[in-house]
Amino acid sequence: MGQTAKKLEDTQPLQNDKKTYDLYPKEQVKVMGLPIVWFAIFLLVTIVTVYTGTLPTGMIGSLLVMVVFGEALGWIGDRMPIIKSYLGGGAIVAIFGSAYMVYSGILPESVVTGVDEFMTVGGFLDFYIAALITGSILGMNSKVLMKIGVRYFVPIFGAVLGAMLIAGLVGFFVGFSIQEAVLVIALPILGGGMGAGAIPMAQVYSEFLGQPASYYISILVPALALGNVFAIVFASLLNSLGNKFPSLSGNGQLIPGFKLEEKKSTFDISKMGIGLLIALLFFASGQLLGAIIPLHPYALMIILVAIAKIANLIPQNVVEGASQWYQFVAKTWTLALLFGIGVAFTDLNAVLAALSLQYILLVAGVVFGAVLGAGLLGRLVGFYPIESAISAGLCMANMGGTGDVAVLSASKRMQLMPFAQIASRLGGALILLIAGLIIPLFL
Repeated sequence: MGQTAKKLEDTQPLQNDKKTYDLYPKEQVKVMGLPIVWFAIFLLVTIVTVYTGTLPTGMIGSLLVMVVFGEALGWIGDRMPIIKSYLGGGAIVAIFGSAYMVYSGILPESVVTGVDEFMTVGGFLDFYIAALITGSILGMNSKVLMKIGVRYFVPIFGAVLGAMLIAGLVGFFVGFSIQEAVLVIALPILGGGMGAGAIPMAQVYSEFLGQPASYYISILVPALALGNVFAIVFASLLNSLGNKFPSLSGNGQLIPGFKLEEKKSTFDISKMGIGLLIALLFFASGQLLGAIIPLHPYALMIILVAIAKIANLIPQNVVEGASQWYQFVAKTWTLALLFGIGVAFTDLNAVLAALSLQYILLVAGVVFGAVLGAGLLGRLVGFYPIESAISAGLCMANMGGTGDVAVLSASKRMQLMPFAQIASRLGGALILLIAGLIIPLFL
């Protein structure tokens, strides 16, 4: 008996020591899961490497800057009262904070170039979106996925009609002609970003109107950039609206009963490796078909993943792997990606150059019209108005894939990525078609 008591006494100090020397107490403020002191050390080391020119080149240096600076800006944004509540919080601060660092010259040119190349040539944006599309679609309820089907194009048409109508109306009151309001402002904003929207649209305008494509790009880009800003802001406001009026929102579900199949499964590194592989394969398959079929590879990838899910072609362990990889990527790299979007895709010069009151009102009217049209027509076909307005409305009015990430992050609805991509890619193709049809009407 005495020996047993002695053993208990001997073990007690060890338990107290564990509590005393716990490096990660729960009450500490944390950034990216790290105690703030440790994160501050990581931030300091990163800053020193950036400004002494010793930052590694290529993926390592770029990803380090994006993760550490992105998490820092996101943490700040999520604690700024007005920005946190109404303007997207960490998401918008990560984007426009990094864009300002480029605009003001705070970020060295070598770092800007490295991040830009990593995002574009290195394909980090595609890598991120491939994981989200594959994991979120394979995690859907296949019966509900079939139920959504063609109905999703109803709110997309609603977004286009609403944006054009409000653009014409606001343009009339602020001194823009219908031609300027619709062709120069509304259609570029709805066109699916730069590569899939503004650039081919400028070529269409050049063919019909006679000026070189570069002339029209210089006109279209400010509308696109400012529209993306308003799309992010409206995304945060719609999230707040959904919180105040729960009947309007599905909290990330597009229709009642539609959600990720959240089956409890233990995170498995080997399964996550399979999830990474299947995401890369679906992305490559979309690229392969894109060389044959005249649709954007993202759209073809979505179709392929949806068919595989509906036909139950993917083994359950692969589905779980894709879902786990999607969760890891979304949790770990979203703020890093948003920082990269600010550096590589957000031109503050273009945004600031467009800041006249009339121009701002018109762009805001276009984005509001897209929200209104998508929300109303989405409700007619059984969708939640908030989710319909965000995915089919705002994701038509932003800057394509980069804008989709920013909008869904600001609205806290990343699981809507497949539908956001449909709106951006197929919706962008629809806008090019509409532009080709209506431009002759103004000649």
